Amino acid sequence: MSATHPSANAAKHGLPLAGASGQPLARGETVLSCRDLRRDFGGFTAVKDVDLDVRHAEVHALIGPNGAGKTTVFNLLTKFLQPTAGTITLLGEDVTKTPPAAVARKGLVRSFQISATFPHLTILENVRVALQRQNGLAVQFWRSLSVLDRLDARAMELIEAVGLADVRHRPAASLSYGRKRVLEIATTLALEPKVLLLDEPMAGMGHEDVEKVADIIREVAKSHAVLMVEHNLKVVADLCDRVTVLQRGEILAAGDYRTVAADERVRTAYMGTDHA
Repeated sequence: MSATHPSANAAKHGLPLAGASGQPLARGETVLSCRDLRRDFGGFTAVKDVDLDVRHAEVHALIGPNGAGKTTVFNLLTKFLQPTAGTITLLGEDVTKTPPAAVARKGLVRSFQISATFPHLTILENVRVALQRQNGLAVQFWRSLSVLDRLDARAMELIEAVGLADVRHRPAASLSYGRKRVLEIATTLALEPKVLLLDEPMAGMGHEDVEKVADIIREVAKSHAVLMVEHNLKVVADLCDRVTVLQRGEILAAGDYRTVAADERVRTAYMGTDHA
């Protein structure tokens, strides 16, 4: 990634987010929650009795050893899997039985849903495609190019917010892995989410890229709720307001990083004494 730092004004580029009442969301207000969430696969219980509250303008990490059930929880929340039992609520609305596409339209967006960037399109064009989808223009082939050109201003706001303005005319294929993940964040924001689910956003990145992406997520979280699966415990400690630790599909501990890191069960199961 280049030395260009993400805009300190990234949060202002998001539209004001409203809750179920129509009033602006307050920091710390619960926007996504689940209660007694469970998923069985035959005789195997992958997720058992999980309670989770994701709050506006906070970063919430879901961590745990491999096989702990983190990806399954993500799939349940985004409705790619139907829960065996339990309830899921988004902005006060029960979405337990809502199809995944409808849940995404209501504002719950997972990064991989739109992370298949078009390698031969430019960064600007990739973000504009996401904006076309959000504005109902994705399949309106009869619309004039001038209509699509109106999306450029918003696309540039998003690109500047994630620090990609200097390469906006380069094809996505030319980006480093870290900058491709940043582009995915921009295209996610183009869908105007209320809750962002980020699945291992730092995976495979070098130290410099990790710091830059963490800065971007921190800015995004000033105006959005963020739930992320992340294995980098330094990132979790520095970035996340709340942490939920899973083990064998159940919640082992929850709270701020200091609280969960001090839990002997967590230290034994996952973190190790070096992370206390």
